[in-house]
Amino acid sequence: MEGAEGGFGGCDGLPPKPLNGAFRHGLSGNRKVLVRHPSLVKCHDISVGSEVVMDGCETEFAPIVRSGAWTDIGYRRTMEDAYICIDDFMEEFGVKNFSEGPNAFYGVFDGHGGKHAADFVCNNLLKFIIEDEDFPLEIERVVASAFLQTDSAFAEACSIDADLASGTTALAALVVGRWLVVANAGDCRAVLSRRGKAVEMSRDHKPACSMERMRIEASGGYVYDGYLNGQLNVARALGDWHMEGMKDGNSGPLSAEPELMRTRLTEEDEFLIIGCDGVWDVFRSQNAVDFARRKLQEHNDPAKCCKEIVDEALKRNSGDNLAVVVVCFHSKPPPNLVAPRLRLHRSISADVLREVQSSLDSLGG
Repeated sequence: MEGAEGGFGGCDGLPPKPLNGAFRHGLSGNRKVLVRHPSLVKCHDISVGSEVVMDGCETEFAPIVRSGAWTDIGYRRTMEDAYICIDDFMEEFGVKNFSEGPNAFYGVFDGHGGKHAADFVCNNLLKFIIEDEDFPLEIERVVASAFLQTDSAFAEACSIDADLASGTTALAALVVGRWLVVANAGDCRAVLSRRGKAVEMSRDHKPACSMERMRIEASGGYVYDGYLNGQLNVARALGDWHMEGMKDGNSGPLSAEPELMRTRLTEEDEFLIIGCDGVWDVFRSQNAVDFARRKLQEHNDPAKCCKEIVDEALKRNSGDNLAVVVVCFHSKPPPNLVAPRLRLHRSISADVLREVQSSLDSLGG
């Protein structure tokens, strides 16, 4: 088992090393250009109620981020999940602060065919983001481009050392000021607790999903028994360059481009859960929010909450590696929700009124 209150997990416990010359091509003028397939989904705005901006609440709320994480090998023979928790990446990387409020980065990475891809993405994705000259002004484009640059850098690493060949799904969450931006490629999931209600901040990319199937088939691939080209049970991932027919530059059926969702945090936003698919195999989104909310009300400790989610997933017989990150946006625990008292409106039917009137008339007579 492994847990942490901020930091790197499943990445040898060390912060990312600077990319060497072979991998820094994405940070220069040769930066990889983002090319979207028409079926890929652009950034979604997650609204607050019926409005994207809530009057009064948005302008005053300043998130206070606290995070924790926990992993477990589960019933697998090897551990291929990784995570990263950085509550202040400006301080971590010595970058000049450019916004009021937090500058935080979190991620979970679910490897397959080995752990090298998960560790590589965990160690390098954030560097591609913050070293882009357009960050944070064009945050969605920068994050999407960073996924592709990281994927290309890993392909180059694999060309030097074939033993690195593997793949990983990836989900990254950034909190910049009052904005929460989530980028997902694969079947990890992010769920926001908004006053106890689960708001999904990502979509599982499974080959059988209609939108993913359309993109796969348009890119020359196929879906067989729920698997991409009969081999992978995810439609988007980084790595897997060694698998024939999966990636051909920007046009292969296996896409490394993330789907992005964003929302402006308000006082109603309590915490975010991000986890690899081993968690979501046994938790529904609302169930996970309810469970985490109860635990945070008991002890207000995000790291302990993560361990309890992992332990509960094991009790529910999740058959996969497990990695969970919980990010709280308040210093206090989630409040108790008081259901509004319903006002009962009692009425008497016309027939009953007539009977009562008739009775009164007979007594008067």
